[in-house]
Amino acid sequence: MNYGENTAHMSAIRKRLNKSNYTSDDFSPEKGDPNLVRGFQGRPVGGIRNNVQPLQFYPSSNFVNYTDKDVDYLLKKLQSINKEIYNFEKLRKMSYKQLIENYSDSIKKGKYLSAYRTYEGAYMTNWEKFHKGIHQTALYDPKDQSINGLLRDMTNEPIIDVEMKEGGTQLKLIITFSDEGQALFKPMRHSRDYETLPDHFYFTDYERHNAEIAAFHLDKVLGFYRVPPTAGRKVNMTYDIKRLADRKLAKTFFKSPANNVCFHGACSYYCDTSHAICGNPDMLEGSFATFLPPEKIAARKTWRNPWKRSYSKHRKAYWEAYDDLCEKVKQRAPYNKGRRLLDLIDMHIFDFFQGNMDRHHYETIKDFGNNTFHLHLDNGRGFGKSIHDEMSILAPIYQCCQIRYSTFLKLAKLYVGPEKLSSETRSSLSIDSISPILTEPHLYALDRRVIKVLKEIYTCIEDGKPIDEVIIDR
Repeated sequence: MNYGENTAHMSAIRKRLNKSNYTSDDFSPEKGDPNLVRGFQGRPVGGIRNNVQPLQFYPSSNFVNYTDKDVDYLLKKLQSINKEIYNFEKLRKMSYKQLIENYSDSIKKGKYLSAYRTYEGAYMTNWEKFHKGIHQTALYDPKDQSINGLLRDMTNEPIIDVEMKEGGTQLKLIITFSDEGQALFKPMRHSRDYETLPDHFYFTDYERHNAEIAAFHLDKVLGFYRVPPTAGRKVNMTYDIKRLADRKLAKTFFKSPANNVCFHGACSYYCDTSHAICGNPDMLEGSFATFLPPEKIAARKTWRNPWKRSYSKHRKAYWEAYDDLCEKVKQRAPYNKGRRLLDLIDMHIFDFFQGNMDRHHYETIKDFGNNTFHLHLDNGRGFGKSIHDEMSILAPIYQCCQIRYSTFLKLAKLYVGPEKLSSETRSSLSIDSISPILTEPHLYALDRRVIKVLKEIYTCIEDGKPIDEVIIDR
């Protein structure tokens, strides 16, 4: 197929998708799972260490300075063994931005989507440039200016069509913009400082629009580039949504006793008057995550996460009771060779930073085979607990005792400073139109969690695992 200069936007085949890139939320939290363990009696998995303490607070530099003697010892030990690849003195002097750029520049992009290889067109929108730039090792190149352009477009382009996304436990809308680009809209339900209640299960929590925005920026800061560009925006519920809604959605709009415009849409769990979404009085914040190309151009394969939770109030998953899951996983495809296990560990580190316990499945792009990255989709259940670090999310690390060398070096850099994950993420988030996206406690939690990941690596090596089998350059 040749897409010449007179070809219309490729969005023509994307109309009325009603199936976004975010398909995994069709999973029902109430369904059973054969891989469960009832009446868990075993020891806590992973040997959790929680003695990380904030030592000093610097108001002028706006971050908490966390240090840890075990991590200090780990870095000193690695440098003494091989200063060529573990030179933390040199790393401290290098800027974090330069480190990330060095890695990005060294990565071979591999294949691109076949439908876009010859697609040029007389005029390409930013979302088309984003689609064209998807390659085997990442969703986008961080130097691609169309990504920032796409974020601006999702913030400013007029909305011309709205429809409800099918499936899922919570309301999501498919938004079409005037340039024919599309995005998945998740509305604001909580204020930034609302924390998940301690007695709530992870699968009953509301999705947070700001968590989706923060996840995109965190993924970018970490140099993964596996989350579709996501932006925040305020919409007029009457003009931008109700005016364009079909009858099924429009009839769920009403005025609250406080005279605010509300609606609830239709979905399987939280779409009724008692779970309505209300504006102030008719203005509403939300996240807009750009769509990936349609299935006929970029078909995706859904994979069950081996460390998926039970989604049960009464049962634990196998890996929560026994420490031997990793050995079983490493014996079967696609985790028995190539990058896939390390990518899965990257994904769990990413989720640990967010506090996201809801990663039951993940997806890859079929065109790129098994030697490709994991898409980091559906991040709305992150950033709910700023003072609690859910160590069980790191189970693949402490059960496999592996981490990618480049990921380890990024975290080591964020530990030795002077840049911190909190400051880098804060800076990235500041460009969003509804900034601030995260409260300061959530940002400080990122620095604390960097240390906890590094402490797991310290424990693996102190337990006698060979360094080159723990920190893997692949």
